Amino acid sequence: MLRTALLCALLALTGYTSAAWLTHDFQVWTAEGARRLEIALAPLAAPAVAVEGSGVRPQLLPQLLADRQSVTIVDFIYTRCQTVCLSLGSVFQQLQAALHKDRSTGGADVKLLSISFDGLRDSTQDLQAYGSRLRADPALWRFVRVREPRDEARLLAAFQLVVVPDGRGDFEHNAALLVVDRQGRLVRVFDIAQQQLALDYARHLASGGAR
Repeated sequence: MLRTALLCALLALTGYTSAAWLTHDFQVWTAEGARRLEIALAPLAAPAVAVEGSGVRPQLLPQLLADRQSVTIVDFIYTRCQTVCLSLGSVFQQLQAALHKDRSTGGADVKLLSISFDGLRDSTQDLQAYGSRLRADPALWRFVRVREPRDEARLLAAFQLVVVPDGRGDFEHNAALLVVDRQGRLVRVFDIAQQQLALDYARHLASGGAR
């Protein structure tokens, strides 16, 4: 009887310890939550992948992001998407409107960047047309593609984006608002429903606030 009780206690302790480790001391209960907590605790440097876009000369992504002046809110899209990307486009339109107001009152320097993960089919002309449909202001909202498929895979892996071909030429993918600081580091990930939180945090960083 005592042996059984000790064994049960040991199993309970092992389970508790494992759960605490897997959930970062019970702060998160999902893989996505764990990813977001890990990024908040240890920001990720943008990988050195080559990007290009309409009005954006070919350059490495860290060069584009780490201008030491702007904080950037990033999303990942592809121009033929008729599902999640439409929601992201709507959110970015609202963010752009808020940033225009910031500019008019001398507010913090925050920009928007949409990155296509379908660079083989999304040409720079496609990105320009996509931005025009969304009435994107190039001074605030830029669109780029990753030039090489192997670099595309590196970027998605580094930022832990899930992109799965659906067998019909389109993709299933997760959607989020990624805040990148002036040094080109991914520092926070927000749901698309948390656009105000993402914007407020980006403004805070751009104004010189602590991470």
